[in-house]
Amino acid sequence: MGSRVTRLMRNFNIENRAHREISKTKPKAAPRHPASSSSPREDIADPSSEEIHQKNDPLLSMLKDIYVESKDPDPQVNKVEEEMQRRALKYSLPGEPYGFCDVTDVPKGKLSLVEALTSVHMTVPEKLAQEYSLDPKDAKALTEFFFPFDIKIIPPKTEETKQIKDS
Repeated sequence: MGSRVTRLMRNFNIENRAHREISKTKPKAAPRHPASSSSPREDIADPSSEEIHQKNDPLLSMLKDIYVESKDPDPQVNKVEEEMQRRALKYSLPGEPYGFCDVTDVPKGKLSLVEALTSVHMTVPEKLAQEYSLDPKDAKALTEFFFPFDIKIIPPKTEETKQIKDS
């Protein structure tokens, strides 16, 4: 009930009050600062702008002395270098298992999977590096860490072994 009364009082004679507010004289805007009224820094000469637009003959003569030539590398030379950096496979698998027959050569410093599996018996890294043109560091790592057929047999479960049961 109270909101109805306040709404009636607020909206009473609203048009007349609105016209009275509109017809009042508007306040003047504050005057601007004299420095901001003119364009910035027109009265002061900027010495750097003059230096920028002047020719500097020593620098211009140095720039004229510079000459750059650019040539694309010969594509045939790159192909010859790539062919020289590849070597033929020493071992390959018979038939076509896993698509290994597609590979006929490998880059120098690399080893195919078939070659890695057949070279497991080599234990001397220097001989391995020389035969397959590998880096000596890579050949040493191959002999130390590559065990393709290292099989761990886990014994079958027996009733005697203790097991943790889920509760």
